[in-house]
Amino acid sequence: MSDIVLYGYHYSVYARIAKMVCLEKGIPFTWSEIDPFADPPDPRMEALNPFGRVPILEQGPFRLHETQAITRYLDEAFDGPSLQPDKPKDRARMAQVIGIVDSYAYWPLVRQVFAQAVFAPAAGEEWDPAEVEAGLSAAHKILDALNRLSGDEGILNGTVITLADLHLAPMIAYFTQAPRATAMVEQRPGLSAWWQAIQARNSLIDSDPGLPATRR
Repeated sequence: MSDIVLYGYHYSVYARIAKMVCLEKGIPFTWSEIDPFADPPDPRMEALNPFGRVPILEQGPFRLHETQAITRYLDEAFDGPSLQPDKPKDRARMAQVIGIVDSYAYWPLVRQVFAQAVFAPAAGEEWDPAEVEAGLSAAHKILDALNRLSGDEGILNGTVITLADLHLAPMIAYFTQAPRATAMVEQRPGLSAWWQAIQARNSLIDSDPGLPATRR
């Protein structure tokens, strides 16, 4: 059994990112399900991460939270293909993409579009069409920026896989399940080519959480 434990919520894109890094590098891990949205809160949550977020990595007495810290540790501490470029400019581009994803993409693509247009209906919950429209509107600038960076300096080219690919892929995977979203990606040639390539990665396929069963 691996000494790496990943605590995460099944549907969390950030927990999926950490899982994909393990899969790409061939790192065995034990998955421990924890729902940061549980009410009442899971009593383990405060001890694992005072900010109440996932994923969390545990390796013996060593505990780590924050996705970027976890993915860099996994890449640098374990054997397997390197997921960080050697050249400083390529590393900077990788960090730039991750920064765009965290700062600008997550909320509109995942929390507004996917959560409202896809996840909530699948779970039999109410959803807000205005939130979906706001997310789709905001997505144009984000997708344009990512399209300009795709293939640049060896980043987002679908061939050389970096932490940037693994950070972005789960969010695009969720986003493109919503009506109209796939067409928005396809209208951007560089990003579309990257997405076509990354969809075939076993790490993305094997980490797919599916959709929730109707809760009503």
